[in-house]
Formats: sequence, structure tokens, C-alpha cells
Amino acid sequence: MKKFTFCATLLAGVLAGALTSCNNASQTSAMTPMAMCDSLRLPVAYVNIDSLLVNYEFAKDLNEELMSKTEEARASINSKAQALEKEVAEFQRKVQTNAFLSEDRARSEQERLMKKKEELDKLNYDLQNDLAQQQAQMNVRLNDTIRNFMKAYNEKMHFELIFTNTMNDNLLIDNPKYDITADVLKLLNERYAKAK
Repeated sequence: MKKFTFCATLLAGVLAGALTSCNNASQTSAMTPMAMCDSLRLPVAYVNIDSLLVNYEFAKDLNEELMSKTEEARASINSKAQALEKEVAEFQRKVQTNAFLSEDRARSEQERLMKKKEELDKLNYDLQNDLAQQQAQMNVRLNDTIRNFMKAYNEKMHFELIFTNTMNDNLLIDNPKYDITADVLKLLNERYAKAK
């Protein structure tokens, strides 16, 4: 209870100080208290991560690289699946026309095709896992790049807090004056262009 009382007293003192500064300013001007307080700027900011990732050239390049690998994997699997489908269709045609010399020969061909299908399924599973791992590694690289940049950026800017806003999830209401996304994006892209 003492902790709550102390926090409430501290918060009341901070608010009183802010209102006093706003009220002092309003005595010298005809502006409303909210308009006077609007000129104050807290040492906080936020970055819209969705916008940053869509427009950050490094993120675009990583995403394009992953999409290319995904398309290659999909094309490879589709090609092998089509070849297997043709073999299965040919097998079924031979079964219907009694083209096999013996039941053993038909059974061994069926087993070969089933094994080939299992191998194709395993290849597809392995490729999907590999792509998921590459996506995770890409996310780690991107996250590290942004975090390291933000630390260096904040050494100059001296914010107390920098929030992330993803799909308007973390901020219910925001004032655009605290949005530093455009500045961060510009500097990140300049740095990436130099590194290329």
C-alpha cells in the first residue's frame, strides 16, 4: 500500500508540474492549456515496424532472396511430382492392360512407385523445414540489424523509450510527432546503400 501511495503521489506531482508549466504558459497567451501542452515533447518515440519492413531495402532484398528460394523449391517439387504422376498413370495403364509379365513384377513396380512417393514427400518436408529455418535466420538478421541501429541512433537522440508499433498493436492512440519511422527508415536505407 505504501508503494502504491508513493507512486500515486509521484504521478500527481509530475502531472501538477506539467499543468503548472502549461498554466504559466497560458497566462501569457490566449491558447488553450491543451494547445500549450502540445508544444511539450516527451523523451519517447515509436517506430512503425510494418512500414519499416515494407520500405527497408535490406528487408526487401532478404525477402526477395527467400521468395526466390521458395519458388525454386516449389518448381523442383512440382516437376518431380508431375514426373511421378506420369509414372503412376503409366503403371495403372499397364495394370489395366495386363502388360506386366507377372504379379511379382507389378508388385515390385508398385512398391518402387510408393517408395518414390515417400521420397518426394520427405524432400518436400525437408525443403519446407529448410525454408522455415532460412526465414527464422532472416528474421534474426533483420532484428539484429534494426536493434543495433536503434542503439546507435538513440545515442544521438537520447530517448528514454522507443516503442515498436506493429499493426497498431502496441499503441492504441499515438501522436504523429512521436513517430520516428521515416527518419529511421531513411538512415537505415542510407547505411545499407553504403554497405552494398
